[in-house]
Amino acid sequence: MAVSLASPSPIRGPHGSVTVTTPRSRSRIDLHPHSTVHSSEPPLHPHGFRSTARPRCHVGPAVPGPSRLCPPDWHLRARGPPASPARASKNLPKLTTPLHSTTELAPLRSAPLPPPPDHRRLASQLFMGSPARAPRRLPPPLAAALVSLLLLLAAAPPPAGATLHPVDYLALQAVRRALADLPGSRFFASWDFTADPCGFAGVSCSASPDGGSRVVALALGDPRAGAPGLAGAFPSAALARLPALASVSLVPGRVTGSLAPAVAALPALRFLALAGNLLSGPLPPAFAPGLRTLDLSRNAFSGALPPALLRLRDLRTLVLSHNALAGGIPPVRAPLVHLDLRGNRLAGGVPPLPATLVYLSLAGNRLSGRVGAVLRRLPRLAFLDLGGNWFSGEVPGEVFAFRIGYLQLRRNAFSGELRPASRVAPGATVDLSHNALSGRVPAELATAGAVYLNGNRFAGEVPREVAAAAEADRMRVLFLQDNFLTGIAVGGVPASAAVCAHWNCVAPPPAVVAACPAKGGRGRRRPQAQCRGRRG
Repeated sequence: MAVSLASPSPIRGPHGSVTVTTPRSRSRIDLHPHSTVHSSEPPLHPHGFRSTARPRCHVGPAVPGPSRLCPPDWHLRARGPPASPARASKNLPKLTTPLHSTTELAPLRSAPLPPPPDHRRLASQLFMGSPARAPRRLPPPLAAALVSLLLLLAAAPPPAGATLHPVDYLALQAVRRALADLPGSRFFASWDFTADPCGFAGVSCSASPDGGSRVVALALGDPRAGAPGLAGAFPSAALARLPALASVSLVPGRVTGSLAPAVAALPALRFLALAGNLLSGPLPPAFAPGLRTLDLSRNAFSGALPPALLRLRDLRTLVLSHNALAGGIPPVRAPLVHLDLRGNRLAGGVPPLPATLVYLSLAGNRLSGRVGAVLRRLPRLAFLDLGGNWFSGEVPGEVFAFRIGYLQLRRNAFSGELRPASRVAPGATVDLSHNALSGRVPAELATAGAVYLNGNRFAGEVPREVAAAAEADRMRVLFLQDNFLTGIAVGGVPASAAVCAHWNCVAPPPAVVAACPAKGGRGRRRPQAQCRGRRG
């Protein structure tokens, strides 16, 4: 309990400690039963006059008046350093009774108050063991709570915003100045540089070895499907100043510019995806050695494929589709799993490809030559699209045994008979349309979900297994039109199936005619002159 007095006054308490503050000094003292503190002046009466009452005992030399010396075993001990009266008065309880010459105090604890806890010493005791002379032990709940608090404080990282490297901070400001939201987008609404930049939308930071924080990932734009993208100039110069940047992605929008070599070769870069914008110019000659994913599809990049790109040891995914890349495909040494080069102007043959490929798309180019030897070495393929090129030769039968879910070889110059090594994967899509394939329709195609054989030179009868799959709705699409078939034994076709067989050497059954959509054509059969000698 603390009491502040305007002038020295005697204070008595049953047992405990009080703080007495005078204009000159402040002391904390322990009181024992019936002890008092002597005042050299009469105390103030609540009504303003001096009281003539004297204390019952005093400490120190005898003074005139009815007082006596306090017993030695009821000693008074000063504790703690002096403090200002203003600070002491903040902790005073509100007095509800007048302060007379001797103020009766509420009962206090019988033992002296312990000194304030030494937190450093307490933490040392908790983690390093108690010293020889330990203070009072904390209650178990309090000790457990303190341990948890110390562990949390030790594990908590410093605030990212407070330690973000100034170079990264300025680079983010440059990114913000270069790009803007398209109408309907609010991606940059959170980029308020009075706050922590590491909390911005699309910004990820990580602690660096020097104790600060660096930007490690930028995902620019709202990634939700259908959300508007960004516009402006691609901030190559700003991104090149982020040495810890490992991932950069940009949603489809209207961002222009080029990909600077300094960005492509960032030492920590692992993921770079800028698809669906208006970027142009040649591809950089070199890329980061640890790059794993590169997606620059649906832009306007031109020029040749950099040979160094296809030699990266860690590259797994390469998507450069729908650009204006020209020239040939350099030798591929990277352990690619996904390679998509469709929709460019690439020409020439296909070099040997890594056996790690699962997805391969070279459609819509000017590639030519035989690919049988290349495809036989790709046993892991699950998706193959070579459509819209000038490939020739036979389709290797091993391809059908690769459990491919999507086999697209349409609009090439493949020829010869189909000899699948095994049945195709159940439910697979097989599109061999608009080639020069001949011979009979293989029965191994009966397990497919969609078969497109139109626009070839198949002859003979349709295998019963294939017809039964269409009748049972296991095969949802069967396009046989524009061939030289002489037998099409397909009966009733479910309404959900699409079956076409016109322009062959035999008229299609009525059920097939009804099941053929308008895009399949409405012709009946070939002229007999075209069918002479076509017996399969």
